[in-house]
Amino acid sequence: MTTDNGASAAEKDVVRYDTRGRTAVITLNRPRYRNAQNSAVTYALDAGFQRAVNDDDIAVIVLAGEGEHFCAGHDIGTPGRDIGTSFDRKAVIWWDHVNKEGADNRYAREMEVYLGMCRRWRELPKPTIAMVQGACIAGGLMLAWVCDLIVASDDAFFADPVVRMGIPGVEYFAHPWMLGPRFAKEMLFTGERFSATRAYEVGMVSRVVPRAELAATTFELADKIALMPRFGLALAKRAVNQCEDQMGMRNGMDSVFGLHHVAHAHNAETGADSLAGMDAHAMKKASG
Repeated sequence: MTTDNGASAAEKDVVRYDTRGRTAVITLNRPRYRNAQNSAVTYALDAGFQRAVNDDDIAVIVLAGEGEHFCAGHDIGTPGRDIGTSFDRKAVIWWDHVNKEGADNRYAREMEVYLGMCRRWRELPKPTIAMVQGACIAGGLMLAWVCDLIVASDDAFFADPVVRMGIPGVEYFAHPWMLGPRFAKEMLFTGERFSATRAYEVGMVSRVVPRAELAATTFELADKIALMPRFGLALAKRAVNQCEDQMGMRNGMDSVFGLHHVAHAHNAETGADSLAGMDAHAMKKASG
């Protein structure tokens, strides 16, 4: 495996880019904070995905998380939280959120760094595989769900607990398509974690393996996919994505994104903040 030495210091801090044969490995690199996703991570991920797409020697992209956990979700309380900084507006053409008030602030930021970026990554022309261990929660689910395949370790667990904040789900609302309507409701209504085995049973996860075999299984799968014709893979991926969208996924996300922001606005009007006073500690305590 070779490591890119040309990335900026900021990218190196939060996301690592490596290659393994014809596979690019893009790794979330904030293990101290369970790879919580801030804007810096978002744009470092985007830079890594762009690099992999533009490299003709790369056929498959693996998204991984450094340390014990894949991703614990959006950054809602670490020292690196950067909600008040400007963004690059690569996913959508909209004004910056900085110095805007209320919903104007939240809507612009979340449309860009969460919903818009996830949609952008879902449309990458090269196959993507999420390699998931440990926690994959809320915003972590969004990162895994944009990938074409998910290989999980047997100790991985998944959840979207944001209904505890009075919010109907994360911004990239793929739940009914990834899980089926009934289990999507169960996971949202309870906020409980579900196992890799359960995720496999409902069709969300491609394979479940012991953690010691996670990397080998993922890269073996990537190597097998890399043997297929590049353009054929791109067209096959686009075909399935288009069928998902014709089944209502894109329109459904648009409508739920509005509900998501109604919830934020309601929280801000009736309480202390848009998250109903819930920080990372409170969410973890509520989740048991």
